[in-house]
Amino acid sequence: MSSLLNDPRVTVFVGDGDGFTFLADNTSTYDVIITDSSDPVGPAASLFQKPYFELLRDALTPGGHISTQGECLWIHLDLIQDLLKTTRTLFPVAEYAFTTIPTYPSGQIGFMVCSKEAGRGLSTPLRPVPNTRYYNSEVHKAAFVLPEFGRSLLKEGKDLRPRFGANATDKAPSKK
Repeated sequence: MSSLLNDPRVTVFVGDGDGFTFLADNTSTYDVIITDSSDPVGPAASLFQKPYFELLRDALTPGGHISTQGECLWIHLDLIQDLLKTTRTLFPVAEYAFTTIPTYPSGQIGFMVCSKEAGRGLSTPLRPVPNTRYYNSEVHKAAFVLPEFGRSLLKEGKDLRPRFGANATDKAPSKK
């Protein structure tokens, strides 16, 4: 896929904290924006907040799409839930997807995938991508199929995560 970076339609911008200015200066410019950011701590925390997603939306052409680093279901489910709530107020379509990356904590990383195109089924590939060693249309579709604890929280607001210690039961601990 990296050979596609040589396509004249592709512009790669590598920035160090100045992405906000770059996006603000390039409204309605890009069909796709991909953000591969650091984790949401320190200065990178701003890349997981509403003002950044507003800039991304505004930098897209009509029908444009974004994909941003979306953290790990196993570790950051509350953050992912907040990201979905935020992006769903800004984009007609916003979904969470994930893939396996053996070198990442817990072996999994997620993506916030959003579209300005209302009704766009993000889990359905637009076209085949031939001759790859990993990606295919089935892997694409599967990225949007979440384990039940993640699906139920992100789609229905129902928290199925296990509870431990004093929180393990719905009843208050008995006093003896």
